[in-house]
Amino acid sequence: MKKMHYYRYENAEVSCCYKYLMFSYNIIFWLAGTAFIAIGFWAWSEKGVLSDLTQVTRLHGFDPVWGVLVVGTVTFILGFAGCVGALRENICLLKFFSGVIGFIFFLELTAAVLAFVFQGQVREWLNDFFLANVKAYREDIDLQNLIDSLQKLNHCCGAKDPNDWDLNVYFNCSGDNPSRERCGVPFSCCISDPADTVVNTQCGYDVRLSGTPSKWSNTIYVKGCMMALEEWLPRNLYIVAGVFIVISLLQMVGIFLARTLIGDIEKVKFNYN
Repeated sequence: MKKMHYYRYENAEVSCCYKYLMFSYNIIFWLAGTAFIAIGFWAWSEKGVLSDLTQVTRLHGFDPVWGVLVVGTVTFILGFAGCVGALRENICLLKFFSGVIGFIFFLELTAAVLAFVFQGQVREWLNDFFLANVKAYREDIDLQNLIDSLQKLNHCCGAKDPNDWDLNVYFNCSGDNPSRERCGVPFSCCISDPADTVVNTQCGYDVRLSGTPSKWSNTIYVKGCMMALEEWLPRNLYIVAGVFIVISLLQMVGIFLARTLIGDIEKVKFNYN
């Protein structure tokens, strides 16, 4: 009489735990990407860009909406690839997800190292970038709001000093400038009274018509934003490092989940073949 032998196969199913953890992790990516894209297009519709796409190429400074759209698009694609890859157990999509996340992590690490090594060049690049946006200040409402926020939060004015606003056609001190803002600065440069409930948008008018930066210090901030940034970084080094570590850990968790799920799928396919 022949004996029947029973074989116990190693787990022949993909781990539901890793599968749905991966899905949950990526659904947040996907929703965040969708929200960023929606905000970007909403901002463009408010500025009339969607009805006249040539406005995109007219701006000589940095349009913050581009940053929002790029981040949203990348996040949306990654979230979609991760969600579908996890649910459909698609190895190609999961490898795409983990590969792109790994590449982004590598770029972040490289950028951090290069910024530390080439501090002088980075400082010059940031200074030129800020000056280019000062020049384009009135050309885009989002850019204008971004610069105003930076100056108000950091109590600064211009890249190196308030005279950087001479680069802007509305604020320069040339005699043939018909603008009412001639030889002034934006209201975000003004030293505001905490008790004021209404923002005085004309507080920077004619400030630079006479005197020197030292005499303006009672009315406006005379420190440049580049110097303010250099002072801010050492004070908030632990916060910056903490944010970088949290983002890196989240990226590594995503890579770990994707690679573990890929391993499970390949093991199941091997057992069935």
